[in-house]
Amino acid sequence: MKLDRRSFILSSVVAGSGLMLNPMKAMSMQAKAADSLFGLHPFVQGNPDAVFIMKTSVDIKTDAEAMKAAGLSFGRSVLGLTNDTESGVPLTHKFAFKPNLTCRATFHEKYTIERSMGIVTDANFMEGIIESMKELGISGSQFYMREVNCKSDLEDGGYNAMAERTGIDLAVIETPYYDLTPEQIQWVDVPDGVYFKRIPYLWPVNSPDTWLMNVAKLKAHGMGLTLAAKNIQGTIAMNYQRHCNHYGDHLNIKAEDRHDDAFNNIFNNYNRHVADGIPRWDKPGSSGGIWQETWATRCLDNNSVNKPGLHVIEGIYGRDGNFMDGPSAQGIATDYMCNYIIFGLNSYYVDIIGHWIGGHEPGNFGLFHMAKERGMISHFNPSNIPLYEWDPDKGATLGNLQDFERTPLKTYYLQKNYDGGNEDYWHLVDEAYDYTSTSVPINSISNLPFQLGENYPNPVKWKTSIPYQINRPGYVFIEVINPQGMVVEVLVNRHEVAGSHMVTWQSMKHPAGLYLYRMRFEGASQVGRILVYH
Repeated sequence: MKLDRRSFILSSVVAGSGLMLNPMKAMSMQAKAADSLFGLHPFVQGNPDAVFIMKTSVDIKTDAEAMKAAGLSFGRSVLGLTNDTESGVPLTHKFAFKPNLTCRATFHEKYTIERSMGIVTDANFMEGIIESMKELGISGSQFYMREVNCKSDLEDGGYNAMAERTGIDLAVIETPYYDLTPEQIQWVDVPDGVYFKRIPYLWPVNSPDTWLMNVAKLKAHGMGLTLAAKNIQGTIAMNYQRHCNHYGDHLNIKAEDRHDDAFNNIFNNYNRHVADGIPRWDKPGSSGGIWQETWATRCLDNNSVNKPGLHVIEGIYGRDGNFMDGPSAQGIATDYMCNYIIFGLNSYYVDIIGHWIGGHEPGNFGLFHMAKERGMISHFNPSNIPLYEWDPDKGATLGNLQDFERTPLKTYYLQKNYDGGNEDYWHLVDEAYDYTSTSVPINSISNLPFQLGENYPNPVKWKTSIPYQINRPGYVFIEVINPQGMVVEVLVNRHEVAGSHMVTWQSMKHPAGLYLYRMRFEGASQVGRILVYH
């Protein structure tokens, strides 16, 4: 098996002068013991409640090569090979993608291809991710992209051309569920559903041998920002996917696939949530809080059983308004160069950070209150979500919200035009929210003053990542020592906040051999080993 910068092989303890003298022998021994599985970077996999933001540097949204390069860089640094049998999947699996491929509002009088770009996940960015996975030995025939809406819009979005270049199986299936063959649907029971009893997904989504990546778009919508949790409803067969339909609409689905008392339960939950003080939930009418309660209930049912391996928000450019309409002087939506890729394992934590980046206060959105109530998150305070800046070359740095510039993306979500309110139709949901009752510690850390983790990959050819934790703020010093006992590089020499951190060492700059990395914190030290080969 070829070991390179994409192989996240967890290291065993390398020790003994024999291995120092013959590092290639040690590399060969570990290579034979390692399984070839596809997986996420161990630091991402090991921090399931964290959210990561990778900054990009794309100047204009029409720069296809720059968008593809961003996807490549993201994929190469986050996706790779692992021998972790709990989180990794065989390379023979099917790999499904759910970008936001909703309708591009071609009916709008001011429609152009460029003006509608911010409605969907960028096709060139998706191509970069796919090509990065091909580098791992996955063939184009193993990739699937599924959507339920607007097949006619694929050409304008560049998706047909991208599918032809990459060889993926791209299908937008607008056929109602009752006209699909059994082979086109993967039925999944919803044991804890409030509305759904079971949901038909577009095969191969949710089939046992398929790994799914959910790639939403940073954009405004009637639900606030329509991000990761909402995006995956497009993997559901026609009619069942219409989560946004109003209270009382049963979507023309099979009666046996929904609860008979669903709307009674939704209505009772809605009244309870109004009494509990969910912000804006008291807006009356069919387009008010009861509509949001209905949509959020179906969305939560879907997310309780649809489990992508990674949730991503492509925010290299983000959009305000709603499809083509928006708050600009011309009455249309505007795309802004935000240059962020937001990702993590929990769709709601990813979306909470996404809402904050878009200029909104997440505590004001009922979806997150309901997700907490159903046990999908423990809180919705964005300040209490471990937030890392992900640098493909330098590693993951624990930061805070103030490290990231916000781009206000206005929405028409539950406009305050009732009880004397005069809020603009296009507005930010940015009023202050008291998170006191939902606050939790940012991280749960060992009682030890610090922990130095194992680097990965190991053995390494190009670069390796070193994770570490400190349980209180303090000065951290990490250095790399060569086989001759000389310090060849200082990786960390700074004061850092408490929490989990990661630093990357560029090993390709140094000769093959067995290196040590040493961490010092509060007078104590700990050492790890890195085996470099070329």
